[in-house]
Amino acid sequence: MRLVDSHSHFDAAEFDADRAQAHARALAAGVARQIVPAVDAAGWPKLKRVCAEFGGLFPAYGLHPMFLEAHRPEHLDELRKWIEREKPVAVGECGLDFFVEGLDAETQVFYFEAQLKLAREFGLPVIVHARRAVDAVIAAIRKIDGLHGVVHSFSGSAEQAAQLHKLGFLLGIGGPVTYERANRLRGIVAAMPLEQLLLETDSPDQPGAAHRGERNEPTFLPEVLDVVAGLRGMDRDDLAAATTANAERLFGLSAYVH
Repeated sequence: MRLVDSHSHFDAAEFDADRAQAHARALAAGVARQIVPAVDAAGWPKLKRVCAEFGGLFPAYGLHPMFLEAHRPEHLDELRKWIEREKPVAVGECGLDFFVEGLDAETQVFYFEAQLKLAREFGLPVIVHARRAVDAVIAAIRKIDGLHGVVHSFSGSAEQAAQLHKLGFLLGIGGPVTYERANRLRGIVAAMPLEQLLLETDSPDQPGAAHRGERNEPTFLPEVLDVVAGLRGMDRDDLAAATTANAERLFGLSAYVH
């Protein structure tokens, strides 16, 4: 079984003490590849180093809405240069967050739309954060033709999921689906088109039900797989193969040997 963790912040400080061991655990669990999205410009160099050091890690560069205070307009110019030079597999993590207080919505939209335009220009998928902002994210995507990508840790409605599918966007499903009370999300995951489904952990955040209060890590991705397979009435190996193929297609991973 080969899995792709489509959203892992494996460069985060929470892994500094045991990153090599965590990587080895992930490989042993069948998690062969991880997509590692950035959150701010200051973190791009470390993210690059981590992905270069460990096999199967693929960087994405972007400006996360929750780190709005750290962003500057000139970082968008730097992002263009990083994309041109480093050739990442995606632009992100970017998006909108209307849950956290104090994050100016207009400024968020400015950075989000600029990154969507960069993704279109370079023909790259975009990794989108959308918390209490799925409708606004859909509106922004519709303004710019030719986009594709993933809305990670999807928490919207079935109708929003269907709209995103029509727009060429996959949905990242992780730890939240393992909680028995996540009825709406579970219903969406059970019925959504298989070609729209990606598995993720969002490590070190959003641990599943079996790891409440713990640091999340890619090693736990098979637990997400098992829950999703159960909800869909699928064989776990078939689901693993399908979601891995989805990730490889979206991020162009077949071009890489590791």
